[in-house]
Amino acid sequence: MRGEEKPQVCVIGLGYIGLPTAAIIARANCPVTGIDVSENVVETINRGEIHIEEVDLDGLVRGVVQRGMLKASTEIAPADVFVIAVPTPFEKDGNHTPDVSYVMSAATEVAGVLKKGDCIILESTSPVGTTEAMRDLIAGLRPDLKMPGLTDEIPDISLAYCPERVLPGKILEELTHNDRSIGGITPRCARKALAFYKRFVRGTCVTTDARSAEMTKLVENAYRDVNIAFANELSMISDEMGLDVWEVIKLANRHPRVNILQPGPGVGGHCIAVDPYFIIHGAPEQSPLIRTGREVNDAKMHHVVEQASRLVEENPGVPVACLGLAFKANIDDFRESPARFVAANIARQFGDRVKIVEPYAAELPLEFSGTGAELVDIDFALENCGILIVLVDHDIFRVIPAEERCSALVYDTRGIWPDASIKPSGKPGLRLAS
Repeated sequence: MRGEEKPQVCVIGLGYIGLPTAAIIARANCPVTGIDVSENVVETINRGEIHIEEVDLDGLVRGVVQRGMLKASTEIAPADVFVIAVPTPFEKDGNHTPDVSYVMSAATEVAGVLKKGDCIILESTSPVGTTEAMRDLIAGLRPDLKMPGLTDEIPDISLAYCPERVLPGKILEELTHNDRSIGGITPRCARKALAFYKRFVRGTCVTTDARSAEMTKLVENAYRDVNIAFANELSMISDEMGLDVWEVIKLANRHPRVNILQPGPGVGGHCIAVDPYFIIHGAPEQSPLIRTGREVNDAKMHHVVEQASRLVEENPGVPVACLGLAFKANIDDFRESPARFVAANIARQFGDRVKIVEPYAAELPLEFSGTGAELVDIDFALENCGILIVLVDHDIFRVIPAEERCSALVYDTRGIWPDASIKPSGKPGLRLAS
């Protein structure tokens, strides 16, 4: 990687972060091999196509594949820089224990092809200490290589942690322009990773230690989660008091030092709904506020199910349309989605009365099997359903004029239709906004 020599890069994990990252690196004229366990994903990318929905990603992938700068494989390949971008879920054990097995599996694969001078960068959101644990695993597998922090000599390998900060729908733009925190096992490791990121990142790259960078990523998402929890708690209070939470928040935000976020049916996605648990697991006695924020946002999903169920029960026989399954607007990512949770619960209760509108889905997820619920388009829902439950603020829902939905009862959990008015809670004129 001296001078203008382009490093050979290997990106492990070609999901919502890995594939855009690989494509942007390839656009910077660094040859990239992307690794994924799915043969279907590999074949799709090698055709110059994509398996996920993201703005402008299709054209970028097609271009770098055609130029021979990006290829995909199911088998690890030697490289100069290894970028690990695999999932880090939590275990369904009741304690939300972080699962870093995918990271360690990727590190094991990388260890088999490492050579002196290589750089390994972990991008997966991870509990504090994961980069060091990865280093220790590789050190045990490759005793022939001197590892940073474990030798008094110049290490043979560099290891760093550098999380992404991206918004679905703007991933390519934000991978390029957002600032990055680059945490090295040692300062030397951080500098090595910095030189790599400066090839394709235009935002400011700040170097630090690996543990601080790991914690920074978790803190960013926990901050968002706690603030959303405040908005969601306000919405449940407003439902109880017969208030319009959207009006209350709008007025409160006129204070120059108040900026309340918008409530919704809960919090979803692989980041905000997951990362706070990594902090809680690492310091359970010191994180009561973060834990409470998680509990409030999880409780909000059940609150929405209860309110929606009441509305449907009070109107027997009326067809119901649940609008949206994604965890946020204008994307096809359903991971940890509160909309998906709510819609599935409604479908299990009311069967074939329920229609699902999700423009980013070709079929319903498995939990809808046997419920009788049907995937339909928005026009069918508007023409045939007397109850509309808004769960995602997709643009296609936002632009529906009042005259097309004026005859329906509306439960708007996103506040996209300010003129909607229903009375499921028995409070006259209440626009249930939670």
